[in-house]
Amino acid sequence: MIKRLLQDISHKYASKWMVMLFDLSIVAFTFIAAYVIRFNFILDFDFVTMFKQIPFVFLAGLISFLMVGSYKGVVRFTGFKDVINIIIGVNILATILIITTFFSRRFHYDGIFNISGSIIYIHLLLNILFLVGFKLFIKSMYNKLMQDFETQKRTLIFGAGSSGMITYDAISNDPKNSHVVVGFIDDNDSKIGKKINTLSVYSLDKLSKKFVEKNNIEEVVISIQNIESARLLQVSGFLFELGLTVKIVPPIQHWIDGDLSVGQIKEVNIEDLLGRDPISISNPALMDEYENQIILITGAAGSIGSEIARKATNYNYKKLILLDSAESPLYDLQQEFIQNGVKNFIAIVGDVRDFKRMEQLFETHKPKILFHAAAYKHVPLMENNPYEAVSVNINGTRHMASLSVKHGVNKFVLISTDKAVNPTNVMGATKRIAELYVTCLQGKGQTKFITTRFGNVLGSNGSVIPLFKKQIDAGGPLTVTHKEITRYFMTISEACQLVLEAATMGNGGEIFVFDMGESVKIFDLAKNMIILSGLRYPEDIDITICGLRPGEKIYEELLADGENTRATYHEKIMIAKTKDIDVLSISNKISNLCTVNSKSQSLEIVSLIKEIIPEYISNNSKYEVLDSKK
Repeated sequence: MIKRLLQDISHKYASKWMVMLFDLSIVAFTFIAAYVIRFNFILDFDFVTMFKQIPFVFLAGLISFLMVGSYKGVVRFTGFKDVINIIIGVNILATILIITTFFSRRFHYDGIFNISGSIIYIHLLLNILFLVGFKLFIKSMYNKLMQDFETQKRTLIFGAGSSGMITYDAISNDPKNSHVVVGFIDDNDSKIGKKINTLSVYSLDKLSKKFVEKNNIEEVVISIQNIESARLLQVSGFLFELGLTVKIVPPIQHWIDGDLSVGQIKEVNIEDLLGRDPISISNPALMDEYENQIILITGAAGSIGSEIARKATNYNYKKLILLDSAESPLYDLQQEFIQNGVKNFIAIVGDVRDFKRMEQLFETHKPKILFHAAAYKHVPLMENNPYEAVSVNINGTRHMASLSVKHGVNKFVLISTDKAVNPTNVMGATKRIAELYVTCLQGKGQTKFITTRFGNVLGSNGSVIPLFKKQIDAGGPLTVTHKEITRYFMTISEACQLVLEAATMGNGGEIFVFDMGESVKIFDLAKNMIILSGLRYPEDIDITICGLRPGEKIYEELLADGENTRATYHEKIMIAKTKDIDVLSISNKISNLCTVNSKSQSLEIVSLIKEIIPEYISNNSKYEVLDSKK
């Protein structure tokens, strides 16, 4: 009953005029108190004059508070700026009283406008004390009453600097949050052992199972701005082992209007533990690049294609064409865009392998920028189905690229993969051939062909993260193919921002790669995911080593043999310097490869692929026999 009453009260706010009346009542009370203090608590002063002066002080207070608008603040949410506003208001009040007193004495008027200077200054100090103190008292009581009915988590803040104090204030000032800060953690020896707001500052080494249990600690909020990913991984791992929930304060540029709110403090997720800083790109030229353009995205229902489409909606394009052969995911994307009020887009069910259908699409819609994300990408499946890999990854790219030249597309952006570098599997080799084909077309028309090459994308369909999540939900074990296997990772948002940037930056013929930091051990990634799920490794969920899959590498690469890079305007983005190729020979071989049919033997198809890509050496695959013949 009491909880419901408090909840009802929390949705109601006092009238601003009631706040004004209350503030003015305090001003009147403190004026009387100022007289009493001025005369040393001896009631030996002119009561009649004092009571005549109160209406004038009341009026002066009204003018002052109206000027600064202090009465408009919500008392329960009183903050630093509100306190400053009150102090300014009472100073204006004191100034009015001083000015009127000065002129009263100048013209020898001893009436209500002539107030002792000492009383004015005492009144000023009492106003600050009572007005600010009372509002902070109301705020404190409200927070206390609201929090008493919540299950509070005892929380430590990692970082006792300015960001830590802002985090402390954000948590403490939110009446509905379910956290109570009980201390700080810091690496700085000069802060350890001291107190901030009566709360102790501990070293990380102080934390132990015994300390956590004794103090009922449940959560740690990491508030250090720009913490290195390696340090974050180290700290998070240590805290996870203690059974603590770990949250992190977002970078200051993500705070809403420069202020941190409790809702912005999020749990540490796998993206935060990649071991590198996220890549940010800010290029105003993107607005001009997509202004009034007709944009076509193939594979638009996939993880990458759909995110490119979402980001494209931020620009003032003329028309957005979403093409995919997967009907249900494309329908979902269409409905998402409709619900979000996206205009000038069309979803088309179609297959890039169908040349006539694609040509009809080009003739009807006349796209000027094309993002080619349609591809088969699963290594084990393509290893057993090389015909399908060739038909989509190579022939589908061939169709879209050739039609782009024919119909005067301005830019064609190919979405490639690090598996195309020194490939060891059919999927990677077919993507490398797709890269070569668009290179062959460069300069044969007005179309600028640009390739983006990046590693694994967190959370994309079929990637290791969703697989691990499913295995954790099923109770484990998690399956890792090799204990030493490593991969480069990026978020879907980063990958798609790179693609959009490449379309703007590229002049044709480039392969864009970017600095993804250190590669991540999949085994360590699996352990971190288990811990992030609130479980223990190996007690709750174990990890099984199941052996490399056909065509799988232990280490991925971003550059092929004979390639190096040149810098771009962005320190994280580079352009691969590729070897010169025999365009005529490569084109003929690709055309020959695309004539194979579904009845062709797998060995025959892969043999033709290896003729085009001599660096393609199969690994842990039945196609290794073709390498031995070399």
